[in-house]
Amino acid sequence: MPKKRSGGGLTGTQQAAKFLGVSVLSGAVLAGIALPAAGAIGLAAKGTVEGFDEIPANLKTPPLSQRTTILDAKGDQIATVYSRDRTVVPLEDISPYMQKAIVAIEDARFYEHGAIDLKGVLRAINRNAQSGGVAQGASTLTQQYVKNVFVEEAGDDPDKVAQATQQTLGRKVRELKYAIQLEEELGKKRILENYLNITFFGQQAYGIEAASQRYFSKHAKDLDLGESAMLAGLVQSPSRFDPVNDAEEATQRRNIVLQRMAETHSITQAEADQAKAKPIRLNVSRPKNGCITAVKDAGFFCDYVRETFLSDPVFGKDREERGKIWNQGGLTIRTTLDPQAQNSVQESIKDHVNQDDKVATAVTLIEPGTGKVLAMGQSKPYGFGKNETQINYSVDKDMSGSNFGFPTGSTFKPFVAAAAIEQGIPATKTYSSPYEMSYPSPIKTCGKPFKNTDGDTAENENRSEVGPYGMKEAMAKSVNTYFVQMTGEIGICPIVEMTDKLGVKQGDGKKLPQVPSISLGSQGVSPLTMANAYATFANRGTYCTPVAIESIQGPGGKSLAVPQTKCTRAMSEQTADTVNTLLRGVIDSGTGEAAGLQSRDSAGKTGTTDHRKNAWFVGYTPNISGAVWVGSASQQVHMENITIGGVYHPKVYGGKVPGPIWKDAVTGALEGKDAPSFVNVHIPDPELDWDLDEDEYDGPDRRPHRNRHRGGNDNKPGGTQPSPDLPFSPDVIGGNNG
Repeated sequence: MPKKRSGGGLTGTQQAAKFLGVSVLSGAVLAGIALPAAGAIGLAAKGTVEGFDEIPANLKTPPLSQRTTILDAKGDQIATVYSRDRTVVPLEDISPYMQKAIVAIEDARFYEHGAIDLKGVLRAINRNAQSGGVAQGASTLTQQYVKNVFVEEAGDDPDKVAQATQQTLGRKVRELKYAIQLEEELGKKRILENYLNITFFGQQAYGIEAASQRYFSKHAKDLDLGESAMLAGLVQSPSRFDPVNDAEEATQRRNIVLQRMAETHSITQAEADQAKAKPIRLNVSRPKNGCITAVKDAGFFCDYVRETFLSDPVFGKDREERGKIWNQGGLTIRTTLDPQAQNSVQESIKDHVNQDDKVATAVTLIEPGTGKVLAMGQSKPYGFGKNETQINYSVDKDMSGSNFGFPTGSTFKPFVAAAAIEQGIPATKTYSSPYEMSYPSPIKTCGKPFKNTDGDTAENENRSEVGPYGMKEAMAKSVNTYFVQMTGEIGICPIVEMTDKLGVKQGDGKKLPQVPSISLGSQGVSPLTMANAYATFANRGTYCTPVAIESIQGPGGKSLAVPQTKCTRAMSEQTADTVNTLLRGVIDSGTGEAAGLQSRDSAGKTGTTDHRKNAWFVGYTPNISGAVWVGSASQQVHMENITIGGVYHPKVYGGKVPGPIWKDAVTGALEGKDAPSFVNVHIPDPELDWDLDEDEYDGPDRRPHRNRHRGGNDNKPGGTQPSPDLPFSPDVIGGNNG
């Protein structure tokens, strides 16, 4: 027997009086009699209900929240996400057994009465008066549907949900008025359809289609008699009658439904008895919600799509409004993810970096000219377990990425070169490029000039690397002092103006600081940002903002507006072609030789930062651009005497670990696709005279070791390595881990 409330709970007589008041009200409403603002049953008492006539005449039914499906560029499913797992289906796609079962157990006189069942009310009055509590309700299916609309509108707000389900006379009166409206406007079949699509069936399943899939892995139209009865029985108490956790209780409840169907002549007694004799046979499909379920190892890309939706004003005026649309769901989102490219990225990652390695890698591929994100992967999978993470190393902090991005090392130098060429510096420009030098002082910025008051210095990787150097050789060898001298000549302002045009900002969203070490990649940037900036070189100087969403269809197939890439000229075609020629030299004979492609034009730049905490390769062809980062997200691992992907490395360089990852990923992504060429610019080669030390050879081909410096130098084939014992203050130059 239900427990009575202590401390002032209603007696059985009082409960009867309360229900009698409802029945009197029901009759009055049905007769069209206007109610006074206050009366014997206290309808207008504060905290109960407004006067009946003051209740809004139209029930505003919010769209039902449904699952959202995320597809790749070919239309194949990546993942499903939802606030409430629901798929709305028409009544003809719901088993007739299910329709009969829910009516029999919840409102047997559904087709006989109007919005309010007076016989049901009187029956409930009698039953509850006898029990001394609320043993039986009198709500019709229409009233229950109205209550579910209130709950749906409340969303995940616990206070609003409590208000929508509170056991007060006020709520009952509102239900009654709206039920009358719906009976007149929708009719019985539409009300039944809506009810079956909105009701909660437990196990995260909202609506009959989701419930049918969850418990029996079949469509609602295919439910048999026993399955329908079991699901209908869940509505009263989804947790108590959950067949997954309590088969015995669920069976008893199912049999009650079957018997009720026989009593109401929905089925014969023989059919009911036959169905009762069968055990419940579940075929459970576990909930598959969220980016953690994404296929093709696309969990991080899926998360990037979600963050794009929540952050872009095209989907709503603020994040709260966009969040409501996302949670409402029912969307089909076609993305830019290329399955061939994504598969190639993941295969390359698995071939070179293990999930349980001390360091991780993140790889992002972009299509030049469109900004389409083609692939996004990393070696630590999307998840909550050991050696898993939900941090997307490829993107900025505001898109669920790392807090600051990762220092880029020498991969920043092409931005300096582009800025200089735009300022009129010729590609044949020569600087003395000593092994070590003080930062020039003062250096022009966009504001107050920088002064090297502390005497901070920059150096190359080894003493044998001394100029003079021309731009082509300096880029191939990644000579630090060359680019410091270049920065001293043109100033810092042209560099930050160039990076602004290329969409380059720190991983925390802040602008790059105007300090000399900017030329050596001391600041943290995300792989997505770097890949997209280099795509501008591939696109002959036109920068396009990254996009991940191709199209969205809302509930009912209505198309939604989606963000479009915005393309602007960042530099002249001549400048871009010159940078492309410079970076082809890095791959042809410089630090990135291990990343070179055999069958198509390619260009790129290596980068390694202080103490070998980060190693990079950012490269591109005319039709794809990609960035590869390797390092520790915590920035605590020095990549020396380390095993990565089962291969021992005395020292990690940008060309020796990230470079081959890039090469394999891009090779697979472009297999079978066109191989356009760069527009080559003739840059006279300076006479090469590398002073080699036998201890600094990097392999049997005796390629010379690249210079080393603080802030990021990649002069040794395979990577850039700044000095671990930097004498300058991080507060002055922006950090010593570039």
